[in-house]
Amino acid sequence: MNSYEIQIWEITKRVDRKARPWRFRWAVGGVRFEELFRSKALASSFRSELVKASNDGEPFDTTTGRPASESRTMNQTTWYAHSRDYIQMKWPRAAAKTRRSIVEALTPIAMTLTYPKKRGRPADQVLREALYLYGFNPRRWSEEIPDAHAAALTWLEGASLPVVELDSPSMIRRVLDSLCVRLDGKSAAASTVQRKRATLYNALGYAVERELLASNPVDRVQWTAPEVAQAIDRRVVANPVQVAALLEAVESLGNRADRVTGFFGCLYYAGMRPSEAADLRRDDCDLPGHCPDCGNDFEDLAAVQPSASCEHEKIEPRWGRLVLAGTAPRAGTHWTDDGQAHERRGLKHRARKETRTVPIPPQLVEILAKHVKTHGVAPDGRFFRGLHGGPLSESVYDRWWKLARQQALTESQVASPLVRRPYDLRHAAASLWLNAGVPATEVARRLGHGVAVLLRVYANCIDGGDDTMNDKIGGALQ
Repeated sequence: MNSYEIQIWEITKRVDRKARPWRFRWAVGGVRFEELFRSKALASSFRSELVKASNDGEPFDTTTGRPASESRTMNQTTWYAHSRDYIQMKWPRAAAKTRRSIVEALTPIAMTLTYPKKRGRPADQVLREALYLYGFNPRRWSEEIPDAHAAALTWLEGASLPVVELDSPSMIRRVLDSLCVRLDGKSAAASTVQRKRATLYNALGYAVERELLASNPVDRVQWTAPEVAQAIDRRVVANPVQVAALLEAVESLGNRADRVTGFFGCLYYAGMRPSEAADLRRDDCDLPGHCPDCGNDFEDLAAVQPSASCEHEKIEPRWGRLVLAGTAPRAGTHWTDDGQAHERRGLKHRARKETRTVPIPPQLVEILAKHVKTHGVAPDGRFFRGLHGGPLSESVYDRWWKLARQQALTESQVASPLVRRPYDLRHAAASLWLNAGVPATEVARRLGHGVAVLLRVYANCIDGGDDTMNDKIGGALQ
């Protein structure tokens, strides 16, 4: 803690001491300090430094009694120790995927900020594993660490540079440059660099908060992270015919693949995020239909049974509704509080218990009703499950999606970015709605976006008006 309440007394001599008889006393924030010197000249020099710092308006540290700038220099808190304190501060309120992201960013930084000539450095892979699995994971700090990883962390404790070393522009630039390189030596993706830079900046801000640094050194370096593309590449956007062919291809791959046909349908027809679709519950769905033969309306198409008066063989699905209440992103067992691979959370960018209602077209109502009749739902009501009944894994649906692309698309389309990832179905949904004339505010609400983000991300995918503009330009060229 720093204070501007400083009292400085004159130098006195103690007759009862022979080795260091000259005494200088001062107080900071009511806390008294004392130093003894061999000669009056040394005591006067020390007193002059404190008087000058006080006259310059510099705060003093109440723990050491020295000017704040000098106290920071004297502080030998290492970057490794500070990183652990930072992670421990962030951990309780951070989502599991955020925890993993923080550790992924701080691990290479901790490996960079070490004394270059410190003997006994472990292999980079061992050091990286030790940090990732144990050193930067508060959940495992109480566990017994394997010998190789324990030795690596012991070496790092002694080799880690003090935080104050980052006050050097050359050092902070070295760290920033290291964020741009992958393990294989190739350039890292722009989004990865920006994410890791943001973590570094935040960790350094925490060092300023702890008074280990006077200011964030990143602000003093003219270093710019690579630009991240904001707008969606319109080449990834599929049209309704292509999506229908892809869903048919998934269904044709067999019973196991057919279990995720509805999952992909949710991404396209409802514009859901994969983590939202993975957590979709039976009770959160309205799947209405109508029988043209008998004229009856049904609230739940999946529960319709033949009756004595009508077999209900030609039921027509109608517009339904989904109430999205949560997500189940996969973060890994190391990062969740309960040790499960998936963490059930609220909707992205929303309060924990806030929901989002999304109308769904008859096509999706029919797909989901068929899914319930054919595959049922999990005991907890989840539509989509893994092969053994657990949460749906990305590796499972990614595999089926790749096979469906090869079957439904041409060779040139397979090689192109067209719906290369299941997430691109959500982009296709947003593009379809915007080009159909749905107001941006409504599209943003259904997607769970802000309007500004929606228009920025999908600016390249909005058609309309090109022919009119081209005619005007063509007329001017004649």
